[in-house]
Parts: sequence; C-alpha cells; structure tokens
Amino acid sequence: MFKVILNAPHPISPFNEPARDLRIQNTPLWLHQRNVLTPYTTRELELKPGQRMPIDREETIVYRDNLFFDEEYIKAFLTTARKKKRACRAAFSVEDPAFKEHALPLSSSYTPAGTLYLADLWYYPKGPVADVEPLVIDLEARELGYYHVPTYMADQSGDLTFQVPLKTLIAIDSWVHIFIADVVFGLFSRGARFEKRLGEDLGFKLGILGRALYEGRQILECSKLVKIGKNCVIDPHAIIHGPTTIGDNVTINAGAVIENCIIGNNVNISQDVQLMLSVVGDGAFLPFRAALFMTTVMENSMIAQNTCLQMCVVGRNTFIGAGSTFTDYNLVPAPIRALDGHGKLNISNRPVIGSAVGHNCRLGSGLIVYPARTIESDVVLAASKERRVIDRDVRYEDSDHHKFKFASLHQRLYPRPGEGALESW
Repeated sequence: MFKVILNAPHPISPFNEPARDLRIQNTPLWLHQRNVLTPYTTRELELKPGQRMPIDREETIVYRDNLFFDEEYIKAFLTTARKKKRACRAAFSVEDPAFKEHALPLSSSYTPAGTLYLADLWYYPKGPVADVEPLVIDLEARELGYYHVPTYMADQSGDLTFQVPLKTLIAIDSWVHIFIADVVFGLFSRGARFEKRLGEDLGFKLGILGRALYEGRQILECSKLVKIGKNCVIDPHAIIHGPTTIGDNVTINAGAVIENCIIGNNVNISQDVQLMLSVVGDGAFLPFRAALFMTTVMENSMIAQNTCLQMCVVGRNTFIGAGSTFTDYNLVPAPIRALDGHGKLNISNRPVIGSAVGHNCRLGSGLIVYPARTIESDVVLAASKERRVIDRDVRYEDSDHHKFKFASLHQRLYPRPGEGALESW
C-alpha cells in the first residue's frame, strides 16, 4: 500500500515545534506513525504545503503528520475500509465520549460535518478520488476514575474520571493533547486493553499467573507485565508494577516506586523517586524524591530532588530545579483555560491539569506553577521575591537570563517561526 503524509507545519506552544517532531510515548510522532503503518505499506511520499496529491491508481492511505494513532485503531480502520471497497475518511461521532471529552476540546484539525467530525486520515482503494465516505470507528471508551476530589472543593462532577478508549486516534493541536495521548489514550488505554484481555482470555490469564508463580513475584511485578531492557541495574528494594516498559541501560535505585510507566533508554532514577502513569524520555535524570504523576518528560531532561509534577508535559533538554511544585487544580471550581490549536486561551474541559515547559529551559529551585500555565522553550527562570509563583504564561522575552551578565551563554535553540535564533539580550 502507498502511504502519503501531509504536513502540519503549525508549531505547538510552548515547544515552538510541529507535532511530528515531539515525542509521544517516548518516540518522535513521525516515527511512531511509521512504525504503526509499517505492516501495511510498501512505499511513502511526504507532501509539503502546496504540493499536489499524486494520481497513482493504487491502494493508498493518506494522513496528516500531527495525528497520533495506535495499532488497534489502524487495524480496525483499514479492515472496515477494505470491506467497503470505497474511499473512506476517518470520522468521529459527536457522541463518542472519548472524542468529545478529550480530543475535541482545544483542537483545530477536525472538520465538522453534521453530527460527525472528520479527521485527516483517508483510505483510497484505487488512488485519491473526490467522493469519500465518512468512516466512524467505535473507540470503545470506558470510564475510569483517577482522582478523588474533597466534597468541599468539588463541583457537580464529583470524582474525576477519564473516558479511556481501547482504540486511539487524536490530532495533536495543543500541549494538552500530548498529555491526553501519552496518559489517557496511551498508558490508561494500555492498562484497559490488558484488563479486557485478562477478563476474556483464560489462557492469557493462566500464562501470567504461571509466570508470576515461577518467578516468585506478585502478578503486577512479573516479567509478563514489567518489560525490562538490556544492561539495566535495578535495586531489589525498588517497587515496579506493570504494565511498565523499561528501556536499555536504565538505573533504578532503592525505594523507587514505579507504576504503569514508560521509561526510556539511559534513564537514571534515584532513591525514593515516585513515578505513576508517566512517560520518561531517553537520557532523563530524576534525583532522589522527585515525583511524577501522569506526566511526560521528554529526552535528556532533569527533574531535581523534591520536585513534584502532576499532569504536566516537559520538553527535551530542560532542567527543573529542586523543590519546585507544579499544581494541577484550582482551589475554587473555576474552569481551567489552556492554549488551544490557534494559540489562544480556551476552556480545556479538564477540571485538573498541570502545566507545560518547553525545550531547553532552565528553571531554578522553589518555583510554584499554577495550573495550565506554559513556559516557552529557551526560558530561564530564577526564583525571586518578585517571581516565585508563576501565575501566567512565560514567553521567551520574559526570560530572566536577559538580565544576566553572561546572557550569551544561554543559546536560543527553538525560536518561533519566522524569528530565527535571536541573540540573547
């Protein structure tokens, strides 16, 4: 099958990079897309904006490079489309709970069509044609609770839940969608598929039980659920519960607790680090007592000791100093607004959400960051009497390093489109 990739050049704030270059599930999005489609495609063509679609008369799949999809969705989409034997475009029903709750808010990529929303994913049995039929794939969402809110702080929603799909397709238009793709449509979905198979496949259940008995471990700790790469050093006093994937050359020290995470290659996790439902990129360093809850940390970043991040997204090559806290909940039940696909503040539809830090940032110790705030790539922040609490978005122009004597030592690597790598002030 011929694969045609459409370019989505719009940069995602605060990273100042298009979605295709950002990591989802610890893999660059463009590479994740290629890996999922490899069993179905034999050749590919990437189209830049303004280029015309080829007119080859062969089986073709076309998609926008800001889409995150998993193997389960692509298998269902292609199987159904091939049975129809006609051109199809991926679509969502407005009533689909996972799409309505998590994918649609803050988005700019979907095309409304009556009671449907169309996504930028097409299948053509004999090359591109104008007449395309919307194809709705049931995401098989199920409600999973994840957060208890004290009754004196809760609004009418009470305990907070996610609509977790067993099949995933979402457009990455906002940093919040990275959080959704990594945690809700990634780690939560992986766990939901595991539980579903456990309840339906007796042989699978007995195989896991047998492996746990053979290894002398609890079921959640056995090698069927905790996949460990090569050359890893793991202290026996660390607690690791699956489903968890750990890369190569990883060090995990005593007292660390890891539950349902993806850990990349060459990661160093120190004593008493707490990781839950999080994605930790290659080369990351987490000193003692750092804590990540439902958080993405991209490659080569460091989260220093006693720092707590909840429902956050952190870019690559970023340092966050000791004792910093990223809050995720308004003290009064006011709606939380976040940057949408157009770069404007809009209702996030998330009663609980953390913050986003771009690439190549340096954040000093002791900062407190309010929910849904963003810190743009290349920013340096030092806690001071005037700015210890971050209650608004921080842009590159607000960076503290402009005031430093040696400002030129901090290079701007991720400028906004059209600005170029500006010299430090």
